[in-house]
Amino acid sequence: MKQGIHPEYRDVVFMDTTTGFKFMSGSTKTSTEKVEWEDGKEYPLIRVEISSDSHPFYTGRQKFAQADGRIDRFNKKYGLEQE
Repeated sequence: MKQGIHPEYRDVVFMDTTTGFKFMSGSTKTSTEKVEWEDGKEYPLIRVEISSDSHPFYTGRQKFAQADGRIDRFNKKYGLEQE
């Protein structure tokens, strides 16, 4: 690999802005904001709008909107039951 062309890979703290949930992961993202982590060291802080703590798929608050076909819509409209 060529030297000096790759971004620096380091530990970064990501914070979910909707819930305040924080987690640490390795990343090449940079930030001017810093935060003190549980180990007492300062790490760059990256704010994200959604994470596993707030995403409906992971929290179980997902609404399943199933698209019905033409026949199903017709049967619902006219009160016909499927056999």
